[in-house]
Parts: sequence; C-alpha cells; structure tokens
Amino acid sequence: MIRNMLQMSNVGSYPPVFRQLNGGAVHPPQQMMAQLKKNNYSMEDTSSTTQEDSVPIPMVDLECLSLHKLGDACKSWGLFRLVNHGIPSTLLTKLQYHAKMLFGLSFESKQDLITNPMSYFWGTPALTPSGTALNPAASTSTMNWLEGFNVPLTQLPHFHSEHPMLHCFRLLLEEYGRHLSRIATTLFESMAKNLDLDPKQSESKLDESTAFIRVYRYPPRRSLAGEAWGMIPHTDSSVLSIVNQDHVGGLEIFKDNKWHLVNPIPNTLIVHIGDMMQAISDDEYMSVKHRVRVKKQEERLSICYFVFPAEESVIHSSKYKPFTYKDFQEQVQKDTRTLGYKVGLQRFKA
Repeated sequence: MIRNMLQMSNVGSYPPVFRQLNGGAVHPPQQMMAQLKKNNYSMEDTSSTTQEDSVPIPMVDLECLSLHKLGDACKSWGLFRLVNHGIPSTLLTKLQYHAKMLFGLSFESKQDLITNPMSYFWGTPALTPSGTALNPAASTSTMNWLEGFNVPLTQLPHFHSEHPMLHCFRLLLEEYGRHLSRIATTLFESMAKNLDLDPKQSESKLDESTAFIRVYRYPPRRSLAGEAWGMIPHTDSSVLSIVNQDHVGGLEIFKDNKWHLVNPIPNTLIVHIGDMMQAISDDEYMSVKHRVRVKKQEERLSICYFVFPAEESVIHSSKYKPFTYKDFQEQVQKDTRTLGYKVGLQRFKA
C-alpha cells in the first residue's frame, strides 16, 4: 500500500510551467552550453547513456573505515557509496514517504505552507543564502526540471507548523540531520588524517552550523523531443555532499571523458567531494562533475545534505589564492546572476 501511494503522481502538484510544458524538451541556453563545453561538461555526446553504462563506484564501509580505500575513492572518483552508515532504514523510508506526500500537495499549498526558515523552490537549484531562487527560471531555456525544499538544519527547531505532515517531516529531518552530522564529521576527520592536515587548523574547515538539506523532486517528462535535465552538469560548492536517492535513479557522473550512471542501491548513501574539499586537499581530492537525467514515466526523489567550512575560515592552497567560503559563495552568486552559471574554483586559481 505504501509503495503504491509513493508511486502516485498528482499532476496538479507540479509547478504550472511543468504541467504546460510536459510535451516538450528543455534545453540549456546557448551561453550556458558554450561554457559547459569549455569546461568539458558536454551534454550532447552522451544522450545514449543507458543502464548498461552504470559503473560500480567505490564502496566505503563506515563501520570498518579503511583510510586507504577512502583516500583512493576521493582521489580517483570524487565520490563513493557509503555502507553501514548507521542510519536506520526505517528513518530513510519514513523520510522519503513524507517527502512524497508533501510534494504531492498542490503547488499553491506548498507555496503557502513552506515558510521561513524552510523554503520551497522550483526550476533552479541556485538559491540565495536565505533560500530564494537566485535566478528564477523565466523560460524553458534556463529551467532545471525540479522542485525542492531547502532546509537549514540549525534553524529547523524554530520552524513550527500546525500542519501534521509538516510537523512530522520536521522531526524526521532533525533526526536525519543528527545522523548526517555524525557521518560527515567522521569522514572529514579521516580525510584530514589521509591528507596530513593540522587537526587544529582543519577544525573550521567543516562547520556543522553551515549544513542544510535539500529535498528534490524531479517530475517525469512523458513526451521528450530530446533530453530533459533535472539538473545540468555541475560540481557542488560544499566540503561534502551526502545523497540519499530513491529507486528511480538518474544521477550521472563524469569520469574518463564519459558520463556514467550511478545506480541506486537500497540503504546506501552517495558521498560527493565538493569544491571546498578539493581546495582544502590542494587538488589531491577532486570535486566530481555530475548531473541528473529525468525519466519519461517516473518521478525521482533525492534527499541531499551539504556542509561547508566556517564562513571566515581561510583556505590556503598552493593551487589557489587564499579565500574564505564567504568569498567563494559571493563569487558564485555574482557569476550566476551575471553569467547564468557557476564558474567556481577557476575564479580563485593562483
């Protein structure tokens, strides 16, 4: 019964533009395409990516953490699959169920119910620090085929709602956030050992007060004239990103000049190295390029955790000019507003 409820799709719950355009494809604007190609983020030459193109990404066991396996995965792949992470499978199931039910509310209801400090967004994953869309999608050429909830974890206890579903969702997110904080801290401390970072200096390089969760829904595109993208190719700005994806799949990573599908496996998490970790590691660890392909008949759900350095913590690297995460964030926001895309670490090259 629960699985059937999760699979139900209320068309009226999607943003109006998605409902109107569900017969056509969404393509990135020409300017964005040019920059993506320049940065080797090609989207056109891999439209044939299929289930057979999936790759067995490295697996890391949190219970028996091997520094060697962890370091190799971060250097060679920029991501890994985490097993034995200690999060109860019942919590993961409840989270996905409640997220599905919330996304299933009408578009107008979500706009009314999701209030500060949480926020509801659609058409773009690029948000301001307050959680509003940085460049609201004005046309199909700039649109990512997604909607989501932005949840700053430190402010979550201040979120109160009389809606029983939202109240339950908040409690689940708080519990989930505590688990993710434990996991991120454990992984980062192990990475710091691998990189021989000074323990005192590295303390501020992962600040749990910066952490937030994004809950994404990628609606189906039932009639495609081309490819539709839930999220165009990008790297995460974080230190670490931890992804809990449902059974549908669609996450793809760029490795060895080719896009590869990352298949979902129940009760595992996908951990991404972000831009900040790449800079902290002096480019020893690589921030992984990835994208999300939407399905024709099935919507996809993912729950993503992001954590960053303290805003004023200075990152020193032989590859980059000294900068803080605040500097980086402001530059990304400026580039996104003026250029329509994120340039990222290239702006800070030494």
